[in-house]
Amino acid sequence: MSLDAIKATFQASIDTKTLLVNDIERLEALLEVAGVASSTLKAGHKMMLCGNGGSAADSQHIAAELIGRFEKERQSMAAIALTTDTSALTAIGNDYGYDQVFSRQVEGLGQSGDLLIGISTSGNSKNVVKAMQVAKSKGIRTVALVGDKPEGAMQAIADYVLAAPSTNTARIQECHILMMHTLCQLVESDSV
Repeated sequence: MSLDAIKATFQASIDTKTLLVNDIERLEALLEVAGVASSTLKAGHKMMLCGNGGSAADSQHIAAELIGRFEKERQSMAAIALTTDTSALTAIGNDYGYDQVFSRQVEGLGQSGDLLIGISTSGNSKNVVKAMQVAKSKGIRTVALVGDKPEGAMQAIADYVLAAPSTNTARIQECHILMMHTLCQLVESDSV
């Protein structure tokens, strides 16, 4: 352990975010998704989020920011993290398999006009891919929040792709939370 190691990690994070802020196409994609999210919520539909591990935590974090508040007082917004109902997750996992823990929830809770944000650093999480497939079959728009691996299964089926400019898991996750906080800020500003 050393200060140099800490500085190197911090610098890697800064460098990745610098790549993101200087990539107009990625920023325009985020702006477009924020517009879709805002119009979805204003129309009385909901946002669903799902992912595994750290991406599950991000799903819960962003749903909480929308249901509660991010920076401004406003009406609550309809957002659901599909990662929180342990009874549903364990029942579905036991009866259908872990690859269906999100898709069964989308099947039961999702409606045409909703928005599903699938989060995966690899872009290949089978249970998130299946959720996106079910969402698309129901007329639910889909967003893939992924890393910089264009061959990912989620990127191939998503209506919108938000890709962090990295293949390093930690850097991807750091960009994901930055992009989602920015989405919350834009959606919230549009609602006030």
